[in-house]
Amino acid sequence: MFAFLVYFRVGMKSKIAVGVMWLGAAKVIVNLLALLSTLVLARFLTPADFGLVAIGTTLLTIIGAVTDLSLASALVQRTTVEDAHFHTAWTLNIVRSVLVSMVFCAISPVVVYFYGDERLFGVLLWLSFSIFLTGFNNPKMVVLTRRLEFWQDFVQSVGQKLVGFVVGVGVAFLYQSYWALIAGALASQLSGVIVSYVVCPYRPRFALSKAAELWGFSVWLSLGQLVNILNWKFDHLLVGARLGQEALGHYSVGDNIAGMPTRELVAPIERTLFPGFARIGGDVSRLQKAYVSAQTMVCFFALPAGVGFAIIAQPLVLMAMGERWLPIVKVIEFVSVTVALQTVSSAAQPLAMAGGQTKMLFKRDLTSFCLRIPMIIVGLHLGGLFGLLVARAVSTIVSIGMNMYVVKTMIDLGFVKQLRQNFRSIVGVLAMAAVLILVKGALNQGATSISPAMSVLLLVPLGGLVYFGVSLVLWVFSGKPDATELVVLNAGRTVLRRVFRSSL
Repeated sequence: MFAFLVYFRVGMKSKIAVGVMWLGAAKVIVNLLALLSTLVLARFLTPADFGLVAIGTTLLTIIGAVTDLSLASALVQRTTVEDAHFHTAWTLNIVRSVLVSMVFCAISPVVVYFYGDERLFGVLLWLSFSIFLTGFNNPKMVVLTRRLEFWQDFVQSVGQKLVGFVVGVGVAFLYQSYWALIAGALASQLSGVIVSYVVCPYRPRFALSKAAELWGFSVWLSLGQLVNILNWKFDHLLVGARLGQEALGHYSVGDNIAGMPTRELVAPIERTLFPGFARIGGDVSRLQKAYVSAQTMVCFFALPAGVGFAIIAQPLVLMAMGERWLPIVKVIEFVSVTVALQTVSSAAQPLAMAGGQTKMLFKRDLTSFCLRIPMIIVGLHLGGLFGLLVARAVSTIVSIGMNMYVVKTMIDLGFVKQLRQNFRSIVGVLAMAAVLILVKGALNQGATSISPAMSVLLLVPLGGLVYFGVSLVLWVFSGKPDATELVVLNAGRTVLRRVFRSSL
């Protein structure tokens, strides 16, 4: 199914292919529900409502990262896992969730005073309960990841998102209040915990006997995640404090929507790379081939999705959310492109984790934090929200270079070789962007102007045709290498044969 799988043994190949299909299906459904939820709630709630809750969720994410133990990754990376490891992970997670909930409640008066909005007290109180629930998640779900089995993950992720969607939209319809966002989050978290024990039976016990073993792997990864969360969430707090809740609502909603197309395509593949790379071990030659194949496939689909989504942002927002949400268009345009560009080196994370190089990842994240936050502060001070977006774009280029350095250090794959593998995708995206921008401008001129819905319906297939057409032409001129284009062509032929046979 995927070109990079040819470098794994046959048994692993089929498992990863099936795993990617399960995770891909889950990601598509979850993101569609998330997008639909945002669009529906945007009709009932105001940008200020989203901004109010975004303050609480951002603080919760940051405080949660402070005590994140990364135990699931530690269990995946270990060669052998006993019941005592699961009991220890379960116990540590509960202790962590209780402590984080208490801290979150304790700081609520300070947050209320800082932002000058008493409604934040109730928001923070209920969000603290959501972090408490996370401590009861079933740690044995990681066994399925180790086996490269992901159908249970599909059931859990889709089930909890569906419950959260129904509850959130229901509360919004009845009360048209920001409490809809909180109710949906709580319902989603609770259902996820319940489903985890249904699809993977487990009887937990309190234990701490394996704490030292698990912490030995996860300490640097946890520190790296903390820095990474601060790196990517601190700007939300700055926007809320400097520009107000309405501006934060626009920024947070635009930020969430902008990353959906790229995350939907990338996450299922990258989720399988960590256990896949871990099984290869220290074989540098096989890791090089697997990394190149996986990374080129990620870019082949993620780059056009992110850039294309940025181009159709304005008609899409007008069509789905209305004119009052037009300020998020600029956010989507910047963020969607920057998220797509990051996929040029995004597989560096699972590669380093598989090799146990979590300390290297921490150093990378810390360096990125020290460079990005000053850029964000200066950009926000000089240019407001637009200046912040420009700073994010610049910091993205820097983070791509750091990820490429990690790959070079891990598997001795030079910078030029890493970029060269994505040459056809980059040229195809540039051609697609040029055509879509010209056509979009023509469609919006004077008497020829068309509705936002019609504009989206015309631009999406046109962009796909231009991108895949240019990429395939370049692939032919490159000598038809065994690459992603060949996988796409074979998949297309298979689909056409099945359609033709079913029509007879």
